[in-house]
Amino acid sequence: MEGQDTGNGSHWDTGGGEVLAQGAQSSCGCPWIPGSCSKPCPAWGGGRRPCPWNEMGFKANLSHPVILSYRKLALKYHPLKCKEPWGPKRFQQLAEAYDVLSDPMKKGIYDKFGEEGLKGGIPLEYAGDNPWSVGYVFHNNPEKVFREFFGGDNPFAEFFAEDGSEVLLPFGGPRGRGALRRDPPIVRDLFVSLEDLFHGCTKKIKISRRVMNEDGQTSTIRDKILTIDVQPGWQRGTRVTFEKEGDQGPNIIPADITFVVQEKLHPRFRRLENNLLYVASISLAKALTGCTVDVWTLDGRLLNIPINDIVHPKYFKMVPGEGMPLAQDPQRRGDLFIYFDILFPRRLSPQVKTLLRSILQP
Repeated sequence: MEGQDTGNGSHWDTGGGEVLAQGAQSSCGCPWIPGSCSKPCPAWGGGRRPCPWNEMGFKANLSHPVILSYRKLALKYHPLKCKEPWGPKRFQQLAEAYDVLSDPMKKGIYDKFGEEGLKGGIPLEYAGDNPWSVGYVFHNNPEKVFREFFGGDNPFAEFFAEDGSEVLLPFGGPRGRGALRRDPPIVRDLFVSLEDLFHGCTKKIKISRRVMNEDGQTSTIRDKILTIDVQPGWQRGTRVTFEKEGDQGPNIIPADITFVVQEKLHPRFRRLENNLLYVASISLAKALTGCTVDVWTLDGRLLNIPINDIVHPKYFKMVPGEGMPLAQDPQRRGDLFIYFDILFPRRLSPQVKTLLRSILQP
C-alpha cells in the first residue's frame, strides 16, 4: 500500500482497490479525512482505527449527543494519554468533528450540502448572506477546542486520578464550552385584583416550554400548568419562583421562572402598604355641616362613617382595622383612610353671597 501523489492531493489505497482522496468519502461512509475509516491506512501507521465520526455518532443525521461523545474520546485520545503514533492525528480529527457538529450553522450546512458545501462553499443560489458561503477551514488547533470545552490551561490533568484512571465528570465537563450553563431567569408580572389580594386566591398559569426527549438531543414543545396560591395580604412586588421550569436543552440548566405580583387598578380604593385609601365626594354644605359617608368594603360590607368635623382640604378620617390583611398575620388588618373631594357650587346669587358673608365673616 503506497501513497500516490497526483499533483492535486494525496490519494491512499484503503484496501480492496479503493482509492480514498484527501477530503473525499470512502465506501465505509467516513467523511473528510483519509485514514479515518476502519481499513488499513498509512495515516494511521497502517493500522485499523475506527472512524471518529462513526464512533462518536457524528454523521450527517446526528443521532447521539455530540458533547458526551467528544468528552469521552478527547480524554481517551489526548496525546498526554494516548502514546500511539497516530494519536495526535486522531485527536485533531475529533476536535474538527466537534468544531463542526457542535455549531448549528456549520452542522446545518454539512447536513444539507455535505463536505463539499462546507469546505468549498455553499452554491451561490443558496448562499445569500450566509457567512459560510466562502467555505469552512479548521484552525488546526485541537488543544484550543479541548481547553474551550473543559476549561483551564492544563485541562487534561484534572480528569485523571493519580493512578492514571479516568475520573467521571458531570455531563459536558465542569466548565468552558461544554460546561453546563444556566439560562438567565425569566421574570413575568402577575396582575392580581385587590379583592384577590384581600381574600387570597389560586392562580393557574399555562406555560409552553421546550422539553428534552429521551434521546437527550431532540426536544418537544409541551404545555405545563403552574399553580400560585396567592395569600391574603400579599403586596405589590411579592415574588414567586418556579425553579428550572424554563426551556430544557443539551448542556443547559433550565431557567427559573419568577412571577412578580402587581396590583390591578381598583375603582374605589388605592392601596398604601397595608392601608386602604378612599376618596369621598361631598358638597360644600356637607363639608361645613357634617354628613355620613357610605363605603362598600372589599368583603362586601357597607360602612356608615359619620363625619362631624368640618372638612377642610387637608382633612381625612381614619377608620381603624378596615384596611388590608397583614401577610404575616391575616387576622390583623391595616386601616382605612377616607379623604374628601369637596364639590363647590359653580355660581351663587348675590343674595346668597351676602348671606354667606354675614355668616362666615369672623
